[in-house]
This record gives sequence, C-alpha cells and structure tokens, in this order.
Amino acid sequence: MQFQQLQYFVAVAETRHFTRAAELVHVAQPSLSQQIKALERELGADLFGRARGNITLTHAGEALLPLARRILADADTARHEVQELVQLRGGRVRLGATPSVCTGLLPDVLRAFHDRYPGIRLLIEEGGSHDLVRELARGALDLALVVLPLPTPSPALTTVELLREDLVVVSSPEAPAPGRGGRTVHVADLEGERLVMFRHGYDLRELTVAACRGEGFEPDFAVEGGEMDAVLGFVRAGLGVAVVPRMVATRSGRGLRVTPLARPGLRRTIALAHRSDVAPPRAARELQRMLLER
Repeated sequence: MQFQQLQYFVAVAETRHFTRAAELVHVAQPSLSQQIKALERELGADLFGRARGNITLTHAGEALLPLARRILADADTARHEVQELVQLRGGRVRLGATPSVCTGLLPDVLRAFHDRYPGIRLLIEEGGSHDLVRELARGALDLALVVLPLPTPSPALTTVELLREDLVVVSSPEAPAPGRGGRTVHVADLEGERLVMFRHGYDLRELTVAACRGEGFEPDFAVEGGEMDAVLGFVRAGLGVAVVPRMVATRSGRGLRVTPLARPGLRRTIALAHRSDVAPPRAARELQRMLLER
C-alpha cells in the first residue's frame, strides 16, 4: 500500500468521479485508475462500485476511508513538524527596534535566543518607531519593537504590549545634581537645565519635548542630534542632562548619576509589532515567544 494510492483513493471517494479526482491530485486519469486498481488488488477487495458510471463506496471502501484520511492527516502533520524544526536550525529573523531598546532590553533576550538556536541569523535594524512601522509594512522586517502609541496608527499591524518603563534623568556626577538636588526631579525643574537631546525622529526626543511643553516651557538644548551611545557619552562629559529609559540607565549607568522623575513622572510603552496579514516565520515566532516570556 502506497501513500500516493491513499491520496488517489480519498480524492475519488470525495468527488465520486475519477476524472475530477485526477484533476484534483494533478495526475492523468488513466494513471489514477491504475493506482486504484493496484490498491484494490493489494487489499483483496473492491473499494468502489462502478455501476453505469455511478461511483459509490463499497463496504471495504467505507471502512478504509476514515483510516486513509487519518493517515494522510498524520503525514501532513509530520511534514509540518519536520519543516518547523528545520526552520529553527537555519534561516534568519529580521528584527527592528528603537536604539534604546537595543541597548536596554535586547542583549539578554538575543543571547538566550542565540544559545538555543545558533543556526539562525539575527538581523537587527535600529530606527525610530515611524521608520520601523514603514519597514514592517513593506515586508523588510519580521518583527519590530516600537513605542506606543504609534506615530501613525496602522490597521495592518498587530501590536502586543511588552513592557512599561519609567524614564529617568541622567547627569554627570561631577556636575551639580539636576533640579533642586533632591532624590527626585520634576519635569518642571528641567527648565533650568541644558539638555543633551536625541536626533529628530527619536521617540524619546518627542516624548521629552512634549513633557516640557506640557509644563509651559521650551527645553534648552546644549547639544542635539545624537544616538543613545552618543547622548550618554555627552552627558558623562558634563555637557548637560538627558532623559532616558531606566533600563538603559541601569545597563549603561557607569559614570552617570541617575535621578528618578518625581510622580507622575514619565513612562513609555514598548510593544512587539508584526504585520496582521502575514504570519511571521517560525523562527520569528519563537523569538516573539521568548520576548513575551522574558
């Protein structure tokens, strides 16, 4: 008994027509008929009644049909499981993330993923949420870690909240403490400070500027235009203070004074996004699971 014969048998049983069954399984009708006859000889019983061109299942055919369907389904499951396993031995995952997330959240998760799936290449693209959403939409990324709310909400994306993170103020230990020098600093206290500011398009820039304007003042920039590493370096050099995620300050805080923002403070929400109309590849789904369970 051959797997292909069972496929042909189920096709005839479902269509009750040899020609249509042959078209369904993409084989010539004479070849299909020959394989059905060979299966009947193997089993020692007719599977179909062929009276006057009316195709019906015999008792033997009715007994075989559920078993054949189960065998075909099990084979399909086996093929799928093996393909899934093979995909986790090789391939790639294209992940986009904001620079601050790359600095704070990703290193530990990516290390764990690489240890478990060393054959999978990790391609990381840093950018602001607006740029990452655009790259997701055009299929250049499998997943992206973005800041909510999105600059331009897109119904074509699915987002799952990953974490909410407090922002803190970092400054040089050699410079005066920001604000009134207490354990915390209010956003309003930043009116008297010179800020080291990120480049345009950076989510943290937009959030910080909006918070200052909400307190009735325009922030004063000592230097602007940098990425995360450059901003932290400028703060260490005493050029000014910066508002950064707590996770970044904790990981990269050497040589920095970290001052929490007083309540209600500032927070940001990080979400994992992917296209709604296309399921991420198996390897990307596994990375997604590890990020959500971290």
